Amino acid sequence: MACRLATTSNQTMSDDHATKTFDIDCTLSYDITGPTDFLFQVHALHGLDQEVLKESLVLTPPLPQHVYADPTVHHRFLRVQAQSGPLQLHYTAQVRRTLRPTDTSAAEVAIAALPDDLLHNLMPTRYCESDHLSRAAQKLFGALPPGYGRVAAVVDWIHTHVEYLVGSSQPTTTARDVFVQRAGVCRDFAHLGVTFCRALNIPARLVVGYARFDEPPPDFHAVFEAYLGGHWVMFDATRMSPLDELVRIAVGRDAKDVAFATIFGPAVMTAMSPLISPAAAAAPAKAAVPVSAA
Repeated sequence: MACRLATTSNQTMSDDHATKTFDIDCTLSYDITGPTDFLFQVHALHGLDQEVLKESLVLTPPLPQHVYADPTVHHRFLRVQAQSGPLQLHYTAQVRRTLRPTDTSAAEVAIAALPDDLLHNLMPTRYCESDHLSRAAQKLFGALPPGYGRVAAVVDWIHTHVEYLVGSSQPTTTARDVFVQRAGVCRDFAHLGVTFCRALNIPARLVVGYARFDEPPPDFHAVFEAYLGGHWVMFDATRMSPLDELVRIAVGRDAKDVAFATIFGPAVMTAMSPLISPAAAAAPAKAAVPVSAA
């Protein structure tokens, strides 16, 4: 997930209850040299502020596929088993987002008042070591008034002090690594945002999705959400793509929960093109039932 740099964009959502509809066109290609199992997360999330209006997924060559949904958030996983040879996945969808106005006065929620199913979003994880960065978070942001403004200050600090640099991090790079080296890509920016928020007792989670960039090539994009005012609020410290034009694929505690492809076997990616664009025509009034299995 390299996340190429694009122009700066606003970090707040639309100020009205607008809807936006997007077309997704994602192609992933692999060269396989032996029996391989794939676990993909490419389906647009059907839930939260998103409706999947229509979608299609085609594998070339045709292979059995199994789709199942996370029981809590409902993002979807695709399981595929393939043999030696080329494999191409082609996913298309039309997705409608209903935009929630940004509440810049949203308060932090006391731990005692948090829903039970959000408590795990306070805990340190493999990539988000909030316990190790607790002192730094308190020193930098502990004295700020709690609420939306404090999370915005976290985002501003990351954007100012961490350089966006392709190739500066590895799949094993953690938020603590990024804090020390002061460079990373989109998932590193998001991990650090999640980590600082959790260190301040604000539930936070990673989001991966389809996003539009001004500079090619396209890529999947990682941002983060903080739980404020009883709602999940999206933030992007890279400021690479408009937040109201990101279509979620999955949310999770850190990158290990939201990888677009997890591969068990000898396979190499040869091409990737996760494209998103505004829908050319008005979306249907009724959402379609998302693909559940094939």
